[in-house]
Amino acid sequence: MSGVVVHLPRGSGGADGAEPHGDAVTLRLGPGEVARFGRGSPKVPVELILADPAISRLAGEIRVTDDHWQLTNHSTTHSYLVENPEGAGEYLRVPPRRVGAPIPFEFSRVVLPTRGDVTVSFQVFAPDHIYLDPEAMGLPWGNSTVTAYSLDETATYFLVLVALCEPRLRDQSRVAVPTTPQIVERLRGHAGCGTLTARAVSSHIDYLAEEKLRIGGQDAHEPGKGDRRNGKREEIVGLALRFGLVREEHLALLPPLSAAGGRERQAAR
Repeated sequence: MSGVVVHLPRGSGGADGAEPHGDAVTLRLGPGEVARFGRGSPKVPVELILADPAISRLAGEIRVTDDHWQLTNHSTTHSYLVENPEGAGEYLRVPPRRVGAPIPFEFSRVVLPTRGDVTVSFQVFAPDHIYLDPEAMGLPWGNSTVTAYSLDETATYFLVLVALCEPRLRDQSRVAVPTTPQIVERLRGHAGCGTLTARAVSSHIDYLAEEKLRIGGQDAHEPGKGDRRNGKREEIVGLALRFGLVREEHLALLPPLSAAGGRERQAAR
């Protein structure tokens, strides 16, 4: 791990008065280094000045370790939020006096509460997370460890899964899961899905629920069980996003959004 980059955008350091102010600040920290943040003072110097009267002079600190970074909250009354702007609304709440809370996100926004309308926040960029190479993990004894959710990213059912998750990946909000006709229309521009039917999409959803992700009740296929089918789609999306089976990078597998489609999405919100 080469360290992290901490960035305070211009005007995001609080409002010491009526208007937000403050120049942009960028800090680069290596393993073992610490950056403190808060209002600061001659006796309490900080590397990241957040000039808001609701923020302590020493509000907290960032500490970089060998493979992640940690957040310490020095406040005795306020919790801080660490948001994942690239995810589906994930966030961590770091309570008062919490020391060394490990942060798992590769890109984070740290948000501190204030008494005004001005948001006080800064960003932390960590290096890409490192994963073990599956090809190098084989052991010469016993049975191999199986994958919990084995998904083929080149298969049509995976495109259906990405289309189900797309609204929440793009909007980072709790929006309705697409219906079967909406998925058919969304995938129509894909080279391999021009003849995809609603019945085929329903079959792919059933396959995802029963075989790949193993969720849903036995009565999900009974006539008149539309509510249960909607609930099954919700479960599929929830599981796929919680475990990172579908991520923002997978949106590139879908056909480009048309201008008209974008306007319809905005109108529906």
